Amino acid sequence: MEPWVAWLLVAALLGIAEMFTLTLALGLLAAAALVAGLAGALGLPFAAQVAVFALGSIAGLVVVRPIARQHITQPPPLRSGTAALVGREAVTLTEVNRHGGRARVGGEEWTARPYDPDLVIPAGAIADVLAIEGATALLYWVSSSDEEQP
Repeated sequence: MEPWVAWLLVAALLGIAEMFTLTLALGLLAAAALVAGLAGALGLPFAAQVAVFALGSIAGLVVVRPIARQHITQPPPLRSGTAALVGREAVTLTEVNRHGGRARVGGEEWTARPYDPDLVIPAGAIADVLAIEGATALLYWVSSSDEEQP
């Protein structure tokens, strides 16, 4: 068997192993083996192919892998849309019960329901937005200026 074919076989095996481990290390080694196989197909001697594999492996594991892992582990830079409203404070404009109501969230008027269906939130109460379902804010009563929370 030609050495370049062996390199391609090693690259395929490492690529399959990467799919099971998801460490990114085996995938980079597979890429280095692929480059070494291409070097062998171009007629470079076996020692040069090994050197290409070693340099490709070192470059991948030392340079590429830390950068890729940093990008994978970063949280999304910004919450937008309805996800940005979760956790904000709302002021009820009307009584909010299991059948509905209105609340002001972030300067906008939303239809609202209590997160706990048995809870009734009076008008003028301060509530937290726990979730958004469609165009309805699900609220949890925090306080009220003239009534006590049950």
